[in-house]
Amino acid sequence: MAETRPGSAHGVWQTQLEQQSRELEGLRAQAHEHLDALAHRLAQMNAHVIRLDALGQRLTGMAELEDGEFDFTRAPGLGGPEDWLAGESGRNELADVLRMIDELETQLQDRQTQLSVLEDLLLDRNLRARVQPEARPVAAGWISSRFGRRTDPFTGRPAMHRGLDFAGRPGTEILSAGDGVVIFAGSRYGYGRMVEINHGNGYVTRYAHNQENLVEVGDTVRKGQVIGLMGSTGRATGTHLHFEVLLNGRQVDPLPYIQARR
Repeated sequence: MAETRPGSAHGVWQTQLEQQSRELEGLRAQAHEHLDALAHRLAQMNAHVIRLDALGQRLTGMAELEDGEFDFTRAPGLGGPEDWLAGESGRNELADVLRMIDELETQLQDRQTQLSVLEDLLLDRNLRARVQPEARPVAAGWISSRFGRRTDPFTGRPAMHRGLDFAGRPGTEILSAGDGVVIFAGSRYGYGRMVEINHGNGYVTRYAHNQENLVEVGDTVRKGQVIGLMGSTGRATGTHLHFEVLLNGRQVDPLPYIQARR
C-alpha cells in the first residue's frame, strides 16, 4: 500500500476545504437571494395592506359609520401561548422575515373580513335606499294639495285627503318613487287610471288620475322610471297626480319621504 505523504494529504485537504468553502459561499449567496426576494415580496404585501387600509377608511367614511365599528388603522388583536421550536432562536434573518409574513397574512385576513362585512352593509344600504319610496313622483309640477284634512272640492265638506296632489300639464311624466314591482295597473273607482307599486318592506305607492299607464302588472320598475302620464281621469277637477304612500297597508303622509330625498 502506497504511503501518503503529509504534504500531499495537506494539499488534498486544502483543495477540498476550498471547494467546500466555495460551495458554502454559493449556498450563502443563494440564501441571501432568497431572503432578498422574500423581503421584496414582504414590501409588496405591506404596500397592499396600506392600500387596503386607505380604501377601508374611505369606505367607512362614505358609509358614515360610527367610530370604532370598522377600524382599518390598527392591527388585529393576537394572542395565545406559543412554543419555540427546538434549535430555533427566532432571531435570525429568515425567521424574522417569515414572522413578518405571518403577521401580514393575519392583517390581510382581518382586513378582508372587515371589507367583506362592510361591502355587505353598503350593498344592503344601497338596496334599501333604492326601494325606499323617496324620489319625487313627477318630472315637473308643484304640490297643489297636501296630506290631511281639507275641504272636499266636489262636496265642499271637510274630508281626509290621504295623499299628495301634484298639479302639472297634461302628459307630464309620472315617475316611480322607488324600485319595485307593479301590482296594479288599470282603472279604479275614484282614482281613475292608476298604477300601484310594491317596494317591499311594507311599502306600496299609488299614482292616480293618469292620462295613460305605461306599465303593466308584473313589471319590475326602477326608481325614477316613467310609469305613466299625468291626466285627470277619475274623481278629479283638473290635471294632476294623486300620489299615495302606504306602509303596512295604511296610508301615510308622503311629504316626509320626498323631503328626505333632498
